[in-house]
Amino acid sequence: MMTVEEALRNMLKEISLIRDIETVSLMGAMGRIAAEDCVVRSPVPAFPRSAMDGYAVRSADTAGASFDVPARLKVTGRLMAGDYTEIPAEAGAAARVMTGAFVPRGFDAVVKQEDTDLGEKEVSVFREIRPYENYCLPGENMKEGFVPVKAGDVIGPLAMGLLAASGQDKVKVIRRPRVSVISTGNELQSPGETPLLGKIYDSVGYMLAGAAAGCLTEVKGPYMCKDEPKEARRLIGEALDRGADMVITTGAISVGEKDFIPELLSDMGARTIFRKAEIQPGTPTMASALDNRVILSLSGNPYAALANFEIYFREAVAAMTGCQSLAPQRREAVLADRYDKVNRLRRLIRAREEDGKVYLPEHVHSSSVTGNLLGCNCMIDLEAGRSVRPGDRVRIIRLSAAFDPVYFR
Repeated sequence: MMTVEEALRNMLKEISLIRDIETVSLMGAMGRIAAEDCVVRSPVPAFPRSAMDGYAVRSADTAGASFDVPARLKVTGRLMAGDYTEIPAEAGAAARVMTGAFVPRGFDAVVKQEDTDLGEKEVSVFREIRPYENYCLPGENMKEGFVPVKAGDVIGPLAMGLLAASGQDKVKVIRRPRVSVISTGNELQSPGETPLLGKIYDSVGYMLAGAAAGCLTEVKGPYMCKDEPKEARRLIGEALDRGADMVITTGAISVGEKDFIPELLSDMGARTIFRKAEIQPGTPTMASALDNRVILSLSGNPYAALANFEIYFREAVAAMTGCQSLAPQRREAVLADRYDKVNRLRRLIRAREEDGKVYLPEHVHSSSVTGNLLGCNCMIDLEAGRSVRPGDRVRIIRLSAAFDPVYFR
């Protein structure tokens, strides 16, 4: 068996960067991946603005001002936000301004109205004002040439605001990767159907379809497939014909009587990239190349499917899009709970990381159980044969946002 790293390297050799570019509206850019650097073409703001309701002044005219000895200034104009009028900044003059209003040339500060008597024709200023106090310089938010969004960045709410502030209403983005999810198994039925004895609902397909969508892809499915090679061949072929960049199958990859996926893919002309890796759960996971696309075949057990999805699919979609923030995030943490088992193979253990410590959920760790994942946001990547105790440092892989409970709050 290959190591996970060897299997992953072999799979990524088959992944091509998506070069199809779309131009979308700014509202349509949310959650998309930028295809190019977005450069600010002019300073933001483009003109000096008041940061307060008050009076634009020449700071020198307020020298020594106090409540007992105020500076008396003549009010020569009034500007609201959105107005643009040049008012002469003569010695001893002030202009009434509101927050966000243009500050005329020659005035170098704004005194907030709380520090005045709110005079309309003449205003008393009760404190000395420093140059550029309460004054927004041109380019204070973003200078010309600033890049708020770089190629490969995921565009979120802040990026949308920065692009809007710079006047950009269109964004070039990478086409979303297209993914099809196919669940195999005679035992599967669709959610909403009357439950039948011996049947289970297709939870794995929906979990992975949702996870793939959370990785900013366009998802088709999940499609349910009985343990019939002919039906699976049709569904895989249709997915590729629709332009899927990647196909995910679940189930039928181990050594049981109905585990037909490896033989089917071989019959379809697929080339095996890897089959089995030194990891639990999901050791039988395999990847194949067909028509220049990757077919990732995962276990039918929910947690085994999830764990290997997180390792292989997220790296694949990061390679397709050039967005490395989609790739698994790895770090170290301190084990806070006991884990007494010594595993023959490297093992991915569901857990929760908080403030640098990692905790294990209660109850079973079976690959068929997902209910206790609700409190989890990572997996411990534990080396084969290693015995660990509370206080030991362990490697962890953060689960994607789609599996982090915070994602749903």
